Amino acid sequence: MLRIAGIVPLLLLVVAAAWAAPGSRFEVLAHLQPPGYYSADVFAHRGHAYLSSEYGAQSCPATGVRVVDVRNIRRPRRVATFARVQGTWTEKTIVRRVRTAAFTGDLAVTTFQRCRRTSDAFQGFGLYDVTRPAKPRTLALVRTEPGGSHEIWLAAPAGRAYVYTAIPRAEVRTGEPDFRIFDVSNPRTPAEVGAWGAIEHLGAPAEQGTLVHSVITNAAATRAYLSYWNLGTVILDVSDPAQPRYLGRTPTDQCCAHSAALDERRRLLIETHETSDGHPTVYDVSDAAHPRKLASIVTPVGFEPGGSMGEIRGTGLTRSVHDPRLVGTTAFFSWYSQGVVAVDLGRPSKPKILGRYLPKPRRDPEALLCPGRACSAVWGVYPLGPKTVLASDLASGLWVLRVR
Repeated sequence: MLRIAGIVPLLLLVVAAAWAAPGSRFEVLAHLQPPGYYSADVFAHRGHAYLSSEYGAQSCPATGVRVVDVRNIRRPRRVATFARVQGTWTEKTIVRRVRTAAFTGDLAVTTFQRCRRTSDAFQGFGLYDVTRPAKPRTLALVRTEPGGSHEIWLAAPAGRAYVYTAIPRAEVRTGEPDFRIFDVSNPRTPAEVGAWGAIEHLGAPAEQGTLVHSVITNAAATRAYLSYWNLGTVILDVSDPAQPRYLGRTPTDQCCAHSAALDERRRLLIETHETSDGHPTVYDVSDAAHPRKLASIVTPVGFEPGGSMGEIRGTGLTRSVHDPRLVGTTAFFSWYSQGVVAVDLGRPSKPKILGRYLPKPRRDPEALLCPGRACSAVWGVYPLGPKTVLASDLASGLWVLRVR
């Protein structure tokens, strides 16, 4: 989530996705609300969930990354916490199995941003050995300037490991690129090896909306997909991490490209937009130079927000979609106050909404989301398979769901 005040939604001509047959519903398998305040993104690896954290007015540092054992899917239990650094919050964590000359094991990377912009707290990203999930070990902290690492990606192709990170508005503020690549093949001594910025390379305007919010890559780490806010999704060839090369970008008919998911087999890209009434868009990216829009996914009339959630830190995101995840032909979305939404993309040009799950509204402990009342705000989603999915709600923590 990027905290930007005063976003004005664009007027868009879109077609709502069709409803599926009435029998498709979510079943709650388990719920865990860890001690502390707010939960951010969730990621799963080898039977464990990694639940990152947000912060409020008093809860700084935030509660770090909570490691939850979900091998017994109906009885999740927290087994460890790491990455709790004074003055910071941890929005996103990615975990991969890494095999390099210097390290073999499960490697986690998590982002750090300052709770207070005026503070001198650490900002950047951290690398952790989570081969034994209940006993995480710090390997390195990497400072990034002029801002913290907002969202991040970890890829481990052919005996190497790379971290790809977004540092929003770095290029606008200092001329340093928003997108940077670090070689973490030896995670104890990471090194920056590449970078790219649209202002320098595309002549994009040096304004607040020219920023990289997040990044993903394909499995081979040869292409990177940068969610570039006002510029759509920028596609780069990163076969040589030291020399990223521009290939193309998605059309910008909707504001605020926030994050993306990739279906490599079918060459599909799902792009989400973090703005009031923002919705996902499906693209054919088989020709990277000319991505082709296939569909928009808009929730039907009557698909109302849960509770009475207002503006998240002044960003006006009551109905905004947040993150996408793909498994097979099913897309799962964390859709803030609309909850978890499952969409069938078997026919990408005709998406079909399967259903949604809205956590019961919970009291907002620090009046971050909905002062004086209860609300739901699903931040992250991670499928464990086509029928089972993890979801993180800012106020109520971790949910384990099954699509029936």
